[in-house]
Amino acid sequence: MTHPKLKFGIAAVVLVGAVAYLALAGMQKGWVYTMGVDQYASETRQHNQRVRLCGTVAETDLDIHKAQLQANFYIHGQKNDIRVAYKGVVPDMFKAGAEVVVEGKQDAAGIFQADVLMTKCASKYEDMPKDHPAVSSQGGNP
Repeated sequence: MTHPKLKFGIAAVVLVGAVAYLALAGMQKGWVYTMGVDQYASETRQHNQRVRLCGTVAETDLDIHKAQLQANFYIHGQKNDIRVAYKGVVPDMFKAGAEVVVEGKQDAAGIFQADVLMTKCASKYEDMPKDHPAVSSQGGNP
């Protein structure tokens, strides 16, 4: 190999290595476990990692401050409840009994500090009633 070919070969290897490292580092930072409240409560090894929790907003101890961009509430599963402190824009569909997904990490006091809050809108995914005008004009559910 001549001297310029050697330089280009080394530069290509370094470039490919750097791109691979950045891609891997970005993917690892973006990976987040998604689990239910009961599973999270039973697996304490996940408590020091960033996770996504799925559950239902409890009816009691719901404290929403849309102007201050925060909400404090309990998210519950079948057997367990987890205290959540959320900071950010509170979705309009957020209320007691709503199905939610929160993303964050548990602090030393045992409160789940969330910075992502998404509500699920079940009505979007339910079948339309048979007598709905859109169903009769299309000949079935969309």
